[in-house]
Amino acid sequence: MAKAENKTRPTEATVEDFLAGVEPEKKREEAKILDQLFRKVTGWQPVMWGPAIVGYGSYHYKYASGREGDMCATGFSPRKAQHSVYILPGYADFQHYLDRLGKHSTGKSCLYFKKLEDIDLDVLAELIEAGLEDLGQKYPVQGS
Repeated sequence: MAKAENKTRPTEATVEDFLAGVEPEKKREEAKILDQLFRKVTGWQPVMWGPAIVGYGSYHYKYASGREGDMCATGFSPRKAQHSVYILPGYADFQHYLDRLGKHSTGKSCLYFKKLEDIDLDVLAELIEAGLEDLGQKYPVQGS
């Protein structure tokens, strides 16, 4: 049986065009602020991953099951209902940041919040940095 291809891969789409199309306007402005924050924290240029993830850096993973692939090292997506921030491979040891972050929820490797005013951007910056450090201990991370 052939291995399944990862659906989320880097694309040729520009981040600027993607961000310019985010609706409504408030979410678009917040997405631009997030982009600047990620650029500042990572020192990397963003790349579109799939149709809606603004990613920074990348890493190659290989699971015990044999599944492997590439993914952005960190990033975000300004989804309709809420912003999604990707801290990979997850938030297991980051409760001390999350306690100070503000109004949010988490999934396995996603952080969700409705608007920037709900969270502390300085704490988000700390969380992004900690996530990259943690990821780098598990997989080699490359800048973008």
